[in-house]
Amino acid sequence: MASTLAHCSDLDDLLCCDQQDDRLRDQSPEAPPFCADEPPPPPGWCLSGGADSRIERAWAHWSRLGRPKLIVAPMVDNSELPFRMLCRKYGADAAYTPMLHSRIFTENEKYRSQEFTTCEEDRPLFVQFCANDPDTLLEAARRVEPYCDYVDINLGCPQRIAKRGNYGAFLMDKLPLVKSLVEKLALNLEVPVSCKIRLFPDLQDTIKYARMLEEAGCSLLAVHGRTRDEKDGKKIRANWDAIKAVRESVRIPVLANGNTRHMDDVHRCLAETGVEGVLSAESLLENPALFAGYRTAEWVVDGEKGNSDGKLDQADLLVEYLKLCEQYPVPWRMIRSHMHKMLGEWFKVQPQVRDELNAQSKLTFEFLYGLVDRLGELGVRIPLYQKDSLAAGVSQNGFAASTS
Repeated sequence: MASTLAHCSDLDDLLCCDQQDDRLRDQSPEAPPFCADEPPPPPGWCLSGGADSRIERAWAHWSRLGRPKLIVAPMVDNSELPFRMLCRKYGADAAYTPMLHSRIFTENEKYRSQEFTTCEEDRPLFVQFCANDPDTLLEAARRVEPYCDYVDINLGCPQRIAKRGNYGAFLMDKLPLVKSLVEKLALNLEVPVSCKIRLFPDLQDTIKYARMLEEAGCSLLAVHGRTRDEKDGKKIRANWDAIKAVRESVRIPVLANGNTRHMDDVHRCLAETGVEGVLSAESLLENPALFAGYRTAEWVVDGEKGNSDGKLDQADLLVEYLKLCEQYPVPWRMIRSHMHKMLGEWFKVQPQVRDELNAQSKLTFEFLYGLVDRLGELGVRIPLYQKDSLAAGVSQNGFAASTS
């Protein structure tokens, strides 16, 4: 059963658009030893003891989770429970929730119940908040800590709404406030604090920033390899060299975000940066089976040998997603968004079907299943591809691809 925890009519004005393989583990620094049977840590465990002790506990927690490599990035309105579960089925090891507004989360029960849902199988889980007040953030975090493995602070949202709301990447101009947010959680929660950041234009500023977060009690750091002004991920490549420099400058686990379009990118990123894991966002929205080794036609190089029809396409994935939405209800605006993301290429071939969807002021599952059937009747099929070595169902991360 899904556990629900809270939607305002002006939600769109409040939220912005921000995501155990031994062979792969060998590319990462060795975690300190830990006792698998040790009891849960007390509040403030992130800051108790000396620096070495805090670092050991950060790594011990990460190891208890299995040191996940393939992670669904936080995406407003798009990394909700049904989508997370779909991505987990197809290889994701861990996932972030959508960004939650800490003040609204503490004040509005409807927002809590609609915007944050989870279930027993939805782990490891990062719950992400935007915030600019330590006490409000702590109140919100305490509501979710029994249901997650990290409480994450969004320090990377670059959109104008974040500037107006004084959160996300615009807190990079207010480092004492950022430090107080991290310390407040680290001193008072029973789960670790993680942070997701963007780069400063100057690399040394980024390194100082990362070290400050670590000293304040951050136990895991996700680095989006673009600056606050570099918003267009399709035109601006993420800076993996900068991510590597951050990873080499701190002692806590580091994750990389940016340029993850298919599993070849995942392997290159892990090798070039030495990070613990890789986040994907936009690419997963189009292809939730990315971590199982599937790729869209856009990323099949012309003339490249060894790629074949994976016998799976976005319409198949969409039907699975809709079934999960029936099991774990979410607001219709989220479902509508995923329809457009997963069927975008199909709609280019049959735009009248897209227009049909857009004309619906109120959606039903019957209509959406019927829309997918119509595309099939019209002969539309745009397959996902796999490398031939994966045709037997083994994903590029070394695991059997989960399709059950």
